[in-house]
Amino acid sequence: MEEENKIYIGNLDYGITEDEIKTFIESKGFEVVEFKIITDKFSGRSKGFGFAELKKADDIQPAIEALDGEDMNGRKLRANKARKRRERSDDQGNF
Repeated sequence: MEEENKIYIGNLDYGITEDEIKTFIESKGFEVVEFKIITDKFSGRSKGFGFAELKKADDIQPAIEALDGEDMNGRKLRANKARKRRERSDDQGNF
C-alpha cells in the first residue's frame, strides 16, 4: 500500500471484517483499493484498527472528515492520515 493514499481507521468493533469496513467506507462515496485490519501476531485477534488504501489521493482529507466520529456498530470511528510505521526496538529501556 502506498502511504500517501492511506488513512488510519481506529476504534473498530473487534468482530468487524475487512469487507464490512471497506463497504462502509465505499458507502460514503470513496473508492477503496484495499482495507487491512491489524491483528495480534500471536492470537490473530483484531487490534481494533486498520488502514484503508483509497484509489484517489485527493479523497484522503474528505474521507477523514466523513469517517472521523462516524458511528459503526455502536462505536465512534477515529480517522486520520496514515503515518509511516516507526521501527520498533526490542530494547524496552532495560539496562
